[in-house]
Amino acid sequence: MNRCFSKFKVFTLFAGISTVAFLTVVILPFIYGIYLTFTNWDGIHSRYEFIGFLNYLKLVKDQVFKSSFLLTLKYAFFTVIFTNLIAFFLAYLLTSGIRGQNIFRTIFFTPNLIGGIILGFIWQFIFHNALPYLGQQLRIGIFSESWLATPEKAFWALVIVTVWQYSGYMMMIYIAGLVGIPQDLIESATIDGAGKFTLLTKVILPLMVPSFTVCLFLSLQRSFMVYDLNLALTKGGPFKSTELVAMHIYNEAFLSQNYGIGQAKAFILFITVAIITLVQVYLSKKAEVEL
Repeated sequence: MNRCFSKFKVFTLFAGISTVAFLTVVILPFIYGIYLTFTNWDGIHSRYEFIGFLNYLKLVKDQVFKSSFLLTLKYAFFTVIFTNLIAFFLAYLLTSGIRGQNIFRTIFFTPNLIGGIILGFIWQFIFHNALPYLGQQLRIGIFSESWLATPEKAFWALVIVTVWQYSGYMMMIYIAGLVGIPQDLIESATIDGAGKFTLLTKVILPLMVPSFTVCLFLSLQRSFMVYDLNLALTKGGPFKSTELVAMHIYNEAFLSQNYGIGQAKAFILFITVAIITLVQVYLSKKAEVEL
């Protein structure tokens, strides 16, 4: 009994405040948010009714939500692939001993320090003004008009800016993984006659699986939850063709004042992201190689 009380005192001393903060800021609002999905609350008035699963039944017929969700899946697919491919290539290049690699690391990491709203406004100017001007002057058809004026190009503009922003951050994680590979394994493989491609595919990539696990998890989570960049760059346009699911949920809950439905959509998004990331982490963990 005294031992348990002693452990409780130690836990309270070192983790008590953070645990209470986590419960009050994360867990309790999350549970209350789930409860609100079964109500018709508009987000303003104090009175609302318990309506059961009616909000979830409405989601089945909500074609706008389905389109937004599918668009987000497409966006996440391309951003995750391109971000991690470019990030790993940069990390591999900047750990090869080229001149000025520390400066290049800083340059490539810098876009991640810019907030999504500011970043969106910067690239909005580039896509609206700079690129069309250069395209018209140099007679490059693909850049002759604003990429934000057509649905397909506006989508790829979102993908490009997201990849540009997050590649440097993922690059630093891959650099940490590459630096952590024991050099004796590299030297042994080289002595045994392994070329650069064999060394990369048979030695480096298997040992980089923990870094891939982290980077894929982070890039998946950020791709599904993006809002600020979507708002600043395209505002969901043209004609809501680039309205990702986070922006759709915000508009539903706060602009249309359908908080119960918006909360239900947010919960569906949470479940989807949780399932995808858990499966990704599980499969990545199975592929890890122990030294």
